[in-house]
Amino acid sequence: MTEDMKCSLGRQLQSQQSRPGVCGLDNSGNSCYLNAVLQCLCSTMPLVEHLLNQDTRKDLGRCKCRLAQVFVQLLEKMWLGSSSSCAPVETRSMLGSIFPQFDNYTQQDAQELLLHLLNGLHEDLKKIHFSRRQPGEKQSTTESTIISDLFEGQLSYLTYFMQCGHQANNAQTFTILSLPIPKKSKKCSIEDCLSLFFEETILTVAEQTLCSACGLRREAAVQTCLDKPPEILILHLKRFGCKGKSQVKLSANVSFSMELDISAFLSSSAQETSPYHLYAVVNHTGHLDMGHYTAVCYNSLLGMWHCFDDALVREVQEKLVQSPNAYVLFYMHKPFYKPKIQGL
Repeated sequence: MTEDMKCSLGRQLQSQQSRPGVCGLDNSGNSCYLNAVLQCLCSTMPLVEHLLNQDTRKDLGRCKCRLAQVFVQLLEKMWLGSSSSCAPVETRSMLGSIFPQFDNYTQQDAQELLLHLLNGLHEDLKKIHFSRRQPGEKQSTTESTIISDLFEGQLSYLTYFMQCGHQANNAQTFTILSLPIPKKSKKCSIEDCLSLFFEETILTVAEQTLCSACGLRREAAVQTCLDKPPEILILHLKRFGCKGKSQVKLSANVSFSMELDISAFLSSSAQETSPYHLYAVVNHTGHLDMGHYTAVCYNSLLGMWHCFDDALVREVQEKLVQSPNAYVLFYMHKPFYKPKIQGL
């Protein structure tokens, strides 16, 4: 190798080493849906910081958290490695062994994969809490993990029965909000989608629900509110639906801002929350069966946005993050979160 070649290689390595977290993911056969989701999670700084902590890594090995371990190994390659790209083969294989629907080489839905991955990591990380129980201590079914701490929120449903006036309250936890897109709309905003999700619903005829007070099915109005906003808010745009026997994709251009205020959708008992800030987007182009996923993520350590198209990575300006292909949006309260990653 000549001196010029050595210098060139040295500059390339130095350039990559100065860009932690900027690492493409090789496509292993219709795996763009997985790669896009992994890039967004690997750009979630509080999650990265927690999982790359030495104590956490020791706990994962001790408790045999298989899925979490391979995910952390991927994080190590992306944040502590020196390659411009890597192959998430072990992560894909582990996901396929736990969730058989992903154990193939067909195109899958990124939002569905994200939901399963978050649930899988949560269940895996609960093993650490179980291992710390004292002899005789009862096992809790509601153990919290970094996944639930960051991504879990709570919705409240107030049901008002119109004939008898009885009211009922129910709550439901969530990690992803799937938002409807206004019908026949070619252009709308993320606020329009949120308003449609949270608007009052009238249950009539076949949809009538049982009133616990009078024991009869009654017409009712249901108001949905956000009772506990999550630290990280994931919004999924419901672009895929059915028209007759055919599956169709809604191509409406949903505009979204870098800052999102959700105060209008909070319940009366919810604590006031600061605005959310966008830090990652999963984009989808094409159709359901003939499409392609990419991701655009903000690296708070470098203060830059990057577009990840499998193994290809390029820096993008903030104004180019807005796209009519947006499918899943990731918002967090701390836009300029500076992680303290051990090893950097």
